[in-house]
Amino acid sequence: MDALQIAADYNLSLPIAQILLARGFITKELIDQFLFTSFDTAIAHMGLMKDAQKAIDRIVRAIEHKEKILIFGDYDVDGITSSAMMMQCLKLVGADVNFFLPNRVRDGYGLSTKVVQKAADNGYSVVITVDNGVTAFEPAALAKKLGIDLIITDHHQPHGHLPEAFALINPHQQECNYPYKLFAGVGVTFKVLSFLFARLGKELPQKVYELLLLGTVADVVPLTGENRFWVRYGLQYVNRQESLAFKVLKENGKLTKPLLSSLDIGFSIAPQINALGRLDDPRDGVKFLIGSHEQEVARIGKVLLELNQARREIERGIFVEIEASIKAGAIDLSKENIVMAASKNWPAGVIGLVGSRLVGEYGRPALLFHLTKDGVAKGSCRSISAFNMFEALESCKDLLVQFGGHAQAAGLAIKIENLPKLKERLEERIAQQLTPFDLQQKLTLDAQTTLPELTKKFMEDMQHLEPFGHQNDVPRFYIKNVVQVQKPVLLKDAHVKCTIFADGVIKPVIFFNKPTLFDVCMKLGSQPFDLAAQVMENHWNGNINIELQGLDIAVSQ
Repeated sequence: MDALQIAADYNLSLPIAQILLARGFITKELIDQFLFTSFDTAIAHMGLMKDAQKAIDRIVRAIEHKEKILIFGDYDVDGITSSAMMMQCLKLVGADVNFFLPNRVRDGYGLSTKVVQKAADNGYSVVITVDNGVTAFEPAALAKKLGIDLIITDHHQPHGHLPEAFALINPHQQECNYPYKLFAGVGVTFKVLSFLFARLGKELPQKVYELLLLGTVADVVPLTGENRFWVRYGLQYVNRQESLAFKVLKENGKLTKPLLSSLDIGFSIAPQINALGRLDDPRDGVKFLIGSHEQEVARIGKVLLELNQARREIERGIFVEIEASIKAGAIDLSKENIVMAASKNWPAGVIGLVGSRLVGEYGRPALLFHLTKDGVAKGSCRSISAFNMFEALESCKDLLVQFGGHAQAAGLAIKIENLPKLKERLEERIAQQLTPFDLQQKLTLDAQTTLPELTKKFMEDMQHLEPFGHQNDVPRFYIKNVVQVQKPVLLKDAHVKCTIFADGVIKPVIFFNKPTLFDVCMKLGSQPFDLAAQVMENHWNGNINIELQGLDIAVSQ
């Protein structure tokens, strides 16, 4: 199929049809699967997931015999929503259940032998991990020794072998036949609870779809296949009815739009929850998300707002510090292919966010470390698509205290004295695997459009491509031969605002965090240039305007 045929067959604007082609949807079957994802085509039977039946049988037995169940989660949004979902659902079916979330600084990541011992001392016979556990080798061994049945539910990549748990549910393990593999931790939790409630002949509470949406979008897993179906479903749910928690989060984020999108969840809603685990106690997050007392939810919501503002300031300060090191040559990107830096003053919970910004700014993998008093560096890694960070860390595991994660985002702990060796080995691996082109900043554009094409119909057609997120990015458009009709304006020394004209249409454009383009636009004057941009709706005072978010410009030589 070509773009014209797709546009005609599906009544879509031509640039939207071009996007479908550019993203590999080249047959009617693929286009239908993407545009009209349905439960029947997207969802497989949970019995295909390894150990799911075994886990459900054990949970049912624990409920029937009033055994004490402990849920052990994680301190990020995925872990908090997974814990909240498991707590609410198990309480509904009469389980004697409690939860524990580790403090990032005090307890570190993942299930520990200390927590397993404490669970045994307090009479828990079943421990269920959510969003962690696939590397909990020693805790699993201790649980078995103490007579605790450990049920691990996780989505992180397994290492070469697996912990010896009573049941281990992770679609990434080799023996798992479940066809879709790319869930967040909350997605795996949701699948387990769906299976449990089907077994008990009960319907899941509607709240799970809000929690599933929040955790899936926040964990930046691919919005493809089953994830795409459930995020779409979750957005319909939260836009139809508003929980106490979502009402507070929307007010905090000043979101006045009639309908939330996945981007609103990712950039405004989720970071507020994340700030708890990054800078404070994540356990309040569970109480906030499933709480029914308005005053308590409002109190925690105020804390979330303040913590998120503090997180932004800390993140900005670290980024500026590293940028200064790059400009001063202390980190020499003409010779080094990795941005690597460490400090005892950087909170461990924020450095991953800074790493993501560095990857976006410089197109190189970034590893940032919080140096502890114990001589251990706790790090967060972010990578480019061409370099698998999980595999790279696995090749260096003799240097590491621990590590885990995914291809483009991982965490690790390493003795401070081993940092130079790690840097050396990763640089060697990049030199062997990547070309200079792989390490160049790139901007991939999906389709060409013109200013007159940016109509209400165009925006309605683009909604068919949503929800946007990882592996389904907001489309980027190429717009030829535009000219400025006013002088550009520099806002807050960071953002460049222009007004452009082409084909009889005038549109505003804003380039966020690209101050270097101000001088370029000033020199251009009324000279024509080409624009790379995203097309957005701006909701303000009840009005909706179609605007451009500029990404870059190109000038004909």
